[in-house]
Amino acid sequence: MAPMPLIDDILAEAPNIVALRRDIHAHPELCFEEHRTADLVARQLEGWGIPVHRGLGKTGLVGVIEGRPGPRSVGLRADMDALPVTELNRFAHASRHPGKMHACGHDGHTAMLLGAAQYLARHRDLDGTVYLIFQPAEEGGGGAREMIRDGLWERFPMEAVFGMHNWPGIPAGELAVCEGPAMASSNEFRITLRGRGAHAAMPHLGIDPVPVACQMVQAFQTIVTRNKKPIDAAVISVTMIHAGEATNVVPETCEIQGTVRTFTLEVLDLIEQRMREVAGHTAAAFGAQCEFTFKRNYPPTINHVREARFVRSVMQELVGEAATREFEPTMGAEDFSFMLQDTPGAYFMIGNGVAGDAPADDAAMHGLGGCSLHNPRYDFNDAVLPLGASLWVRIAQRWLAQPAG
Repeated sequence: MAPMPLIDDILAEAPNIVALRRDIHAHPELCFEEHRTADLVARQLEGWGIPVHRGLGKTGLVGVIEGRPGPRSVGLRADMDALPVTELNRFAHASRHPGKMHACGHDGHTAMLLGAAQYLARHRDLDGTVYLIFQPAEEGGGGAREMIRDGLWERFPMEAVFGMHNWPGIPAGELAVCEGPAMASSNEFRITLRGRGAHAAMPHLGIDPVPVACQMVQAFQTIVTRNKKPIDAAVISVTMIHAGEATNVVPETCEIQGTVRTFTLEVLDLIEQRMREVAGHTAAAFGAQCEFTFKRNYPPTINHVREARFVRSVMQELVGEAATREFEPTMGAEDFSFMLQDTPGAYFMIGNGVAGDAPADDAAMHGLGGCSLHNPRYDFNDAVLPLGASLWVRIAQRWLAQPAG
């Protein structure tokens, strides 16, 4: 299948889309603090004649583009928030707010959807309605969940919803999607072990929580290798152990923290139950007390098969079959999962470049998309903005052109 060219009008607007992206990058805002970004988005949309509805999920907003009256509708989602990271890049659009950085490319996501919005507002040859969802607080705040709680589906009923993320490591110009699980659930645990303090020279007079913690950490890995099916993916990562204040004192308490990631809620239920049992019984075997808490953050991001196949077909039309990849699911998490729990849709990737894309004289300044997400030298690759905006337009056009039902 020969790819179609990118949309000429979007290519013509590329410098303006780049300027918007770099403006957002220079002024990063953390979750639920995206006031300036939301103002910028609303100002652009309203300037193009797109009605804007604000206040969903505190700082989120939805733009509505109506074509010809009809039953079809589709939602396109971009996230807006930044990360609490100190940027190390030295280019002109680097963060002006110390300790805050667009290290995950949400500035590019927002700019791509704005580029598509401008084109769709000028070319309303659509049989139905496009909802432009600009979401806050993806990075840990659950902004998608909060927009839903504030009536996203009731106020803007849509047949399907789609989300896009940039992906370093996939070459610029390539796209990727998969059916079923795309990203894992994100969950945290905290275990507080309480023993009895003593002199390190007389440990028999105390109950040492440190060896209890060591036994517990080892036992947790048997849950992954012996309790769940080998073909079910899961990760238990103990990332923090805190105990003690002096070398000659058996500590009174020890705290264990970490994360659990799975692709299904069934496996997550199993792991939480077994961790709770292992923690409680291990502590009891040593005479210690145990407090176990388990916090579920984001559910797994699971693409609906029909919608994922639809996206793949649009990608193939746009960039060709050779540049349309099968996305390998990742244990990273994404709160677009909340939207996919309620509404059919798919989450997919646009290549942001590979290591070595940056010219040699720029390598010390930034990676031009070649470095990893959440890296202090990361930057969104502006060269892919027209492709992302064109993909959004084609998804909206193709979805609304389908026969009703």
